[in-house]
Amino acid sequence: MTTPIPSRLAALRMAMQKHGVAACLIPSADPHLSEYLPAHWAAREWLSGFTGSAGTLVVTAHAADLWTDSRYFSQAEQQLAGTGVALKKQKISHAPEHLQWLQEHLNEGDVLAVAGDSLSVAARKQVERLLGEAGARVRTDLDLPGEVWTDRPALPRAPVFEHASGFPGATRAEKLERLRASLRRQQATHHLVSSLDDVAWLTNLRGSDVECNPVFLAHLLVQTDGPATLFVDRGKLSDTLVAALKADGIRIADYATVTDALGELGKNARLLLDPARVVCTVADAIGTEAGRVEAANPSTAFKARKTEAELEHIREVMRRDGAALVRAFRRLEERLAAGMTQSELDVDALLRDERSAQPDFIGESFATIAGYQANGALPHYRATPEAHSTLQRKGLLLVDSGGQYLGGTTDITRVLALGETSAEQRRDATLVMKGLIALSRARFPKGASGPQLDALARAPLWASGLDYGHGTGHGVGYFLNVHEGPHAIRPPAPQGALVPLEPGMITSIEPGLYKPARHGIRHENLAVVVQADQTEFGEFYAFETLTLCPFDRRALEAGLLNPEERAWLDDYHATVRAALAPLLEDADLAWLERHCAPL
Repeated sequence: MTTPIPSRLAALRMAMQKHGVAACLIPSADPHLSEYLPAHWAAREWLSGFTGSAGTLVVTAHAADLWTDSRYFSQAEQQLAGTGVALKKQKISHAPEHLQWLQEHLNEGDVLAVAGDSLSVAARKQVERLLGEAGARVRTDLDLPGEVWTDRPALPRAPVFEHASGFPGATRAEKLERLRASLRRQQATHHLVSSLDDVAWLTNLRGSDVECNPVFLAHLLVQTDGPATLFVDRGKLSDTLVAALKADGIRIADYATVTDALGELGKNARLLLDPARVVCTVADAIGTEAGRVEAANPSTAFKARKTEAELEHIREVMRRDGAALVRAFRRLEERLAAGMTQSELDVDALLRDERSAQPDFIGESFATIAGYQANGALPHYRATPEAHSTLQRKGLLLVDSGGQYLGGTTDITRVLALGETSAEQRRDATLVMKGLIALSRARFPKGASGPQLDALARAPLWASGLDYGHGTGHGVGYFLNVHEGPHAIRPPAPQGALVPLEPGMITSIEPGLYKPARHGIRHENLAVVVQADQTEFGEFYAFETLTLCPFDRRALEAGLLNPEERAWLDDYHATVRAALAPLLEDADLAWLERHCAPL
């Protein structure tokens, strides 16, 4: 099959030559620095053919290289074949990252172009510093991919809607006042919020401009003394919603005019912006007389700590989501037993069918990963009508899925034994389970961060010379993005922030193990940080597991679990049974009882 990628790269190189550009950097980003992008800003995908959510493309006159991490190595190798784009593996020992590569390959006087609406203020400083050492310079005023992308998709126009009454943990007026109090403490008069989940959380509004993420394209400019301005496409808002926002001190302005408003800030203004969450194009528009405070968005920390009211909604969502999964897994099991042909696509459809029957279900929180056998070894695998596997009554099926509900966001991974499994598969699944249990049982002092806890989940694998290439846990939003900061559980990184885990923060716990061409294992629950003990050594926290769905014990080698681990798993299944049994009946209830029986 022919690919359009070489001709697209040729057009980009012609534009580079016209502007005297030696290299073009195309990150995975939009003007809000989102993880998942509207099609309008998927330039890296358009120019490379690689569809993963994380990747950076660098194009020069003679090379086109794409950097991505271990979650996507196999996918990238497949999708880049025949395109003229080469895979560069990120976070591999002795392999240069893209900025180091550029530093080594650009010469005195060379120009690197990167669109200013896809590069953060903080990232530009880093690029300018590194390339400045090589005598090269950076231009952010050129959008070269935009010049050659003639059939670029339009901006999304989906309606914006109110997060239904009773679900938000506070009114938008209360959230804005809390934000203004933080600004006053930092002696700021204004604050620009560009990150879409922060805008949605502060305004108690939701949308669908980004697939699976209930957010909408907008910027928010907040004054400490005066109304806030929401820069958004007015056509997305009903008159009723505009009136409600006005009553809460939020006026509406056109999405494209945010730079005009920033340019009007004068010498009495002192604007707080997060250099990691605001792009150059927007920041460069700020009036030259206005002062700046560079600091993290206060709302990012606010929304990470769920209120007790929000947690009660989340716990109910977990019950409903767990019941939907039980029904879906039972139906899959019965279909296979009856000899029906089932594929990875059917698993996706079953989950969607059962979740959509639940109260307050809005949609999926990400594209379902249903990977059978070797496909499970691709951490971000996605079955398509053109490429998918048919299930057999043997081996392992990895299912990673989630839902968006008015009362919360779910993310869960289960590994199902579809029939006979190998000793290696059961051993691997059990080692990963030991890691999940170790982290789930952890007690840790106030002030501890995710990177300090990450090793707990890896230790059982490390003891056998095994490991996995992704983080162990990410924050999760409240009917918002399935990946949410500022906290995370991952290995320590140089100069990486150590964000303390605090009560109310939700995190995934998802250790894994991937053996290419054989199988993949990942067990995942969501958990919330809760207060545990107060001792002479200070305050200690723990995790309360939120996810409610049985693990398939047929995929485990129970003899490898110690008594404490067996007790944890039995206690977890007893909790799952008690929570879900009232929602199930007949064959579904029998399936639950069977899978929640003690080891």
